[in-house]
Amino acid sequence: MTDQLHDTTAPVTTGTAPVPPRRHRRHRHLTSRTLRHVVMIVASVLMIYPLLWMVVSSLRPNEEIFRNPGLLPLSLDFSNYERGWTSLAQPFSHYLMNSTLLVLGCVVGNLIACSLTAYAFARLKFWGRNVAFAIMLMTLMLPIHVVIVPQYIMFSQTGWVNTMLPLILPKFLATDAFFVFLMVQFIRGIPKELDEAARIDGCGHFRIFFQVILPLMLPALATTTIFTFMWMWNDFFGSLIYLTSPENFTVPLALKSFLDTQGSSDWGAMFAMSVVSLIPLFLVFLFGQRFLIKGFATTGIK
Repeated sequence: MTDQLHDTTAPVTTGTAPVPPRRHRRHRHLTSRTLRHVVMIVASVLMIYPLLWMVVSSLRPNEEIFRNPGLLPLSLDFSNYERGWTSLAQPFSHYLMNSTLLVLGCVVGNLIACSLTAYAFARLKFWGRNVAFAIMLMTLMLPIHVVIVPQYIMFSQTGWVNTMLPLILPKFLATDAFFVFLMVQFIRGIPKELDEAARIDGCGHFRIFFQVILPLMLPALATTTIFTFMWMWNDFFGSLIYLTSPENFTVPLALKSFLDTQGSSDWGAMFAMSVVSLIPLFLVFLFGQRFLIKGFATTGIK
């Protein structure tokens, strides 16, 4: 009996369930990961299906586009690209150039004005700063349709309608509150000790901004550039309001010109030029994706 009491090799039973072997846990983890990947792949295919359908439809004859809605074309028609490039009043390259000039002006305006405004809100102390910042954030809730009528009247009286000035000039006045807020959050994350060290060396606010703060704001500036490019490249409403002459049309207005509500619409040419117009967006997002993710990660926006 003494031997049994001192036998340490006897199994000890407890009220808890036995821990599953490591192999079972690994198997469950692998199954869970596989399920998640399958769900994400299916969701990605569903989201990308309209884009794939547009690309395939740009290679179909007009009479086959809506007759065969699948992704396997019965025949390929590359003439849609040639016809779409030359069938409007100007070559499609002309509209691509108009959109490029518009986007470049808006990007430069947002980078200059929003960064300076963000520095003022984040670093300067002046009377009414918090109230002004709150009012600026409230403008995010204003739809463009609320201000478009007074803006149009103002630009019409200055004679700027049918030019790109009404679309570019507001960007130099820091009217995009989202980018100002983005940069304010980024600047607040930069240690103020850098400003104090520069001030000891005799730097004023402009030198501190351009030599200390601005070089550290690359992720926020890249995020602003990418979003401004995407929004203005795809902007249809603003261009429709202010641009009336076909020679001033941007890409969205040029694409609309392929549709005729009273006659026949050239769907194949429109889809072909839509594919062409997506190439700059794809390249910008492809090369700027890492800056975009870093910009959001370092500003605390989720």
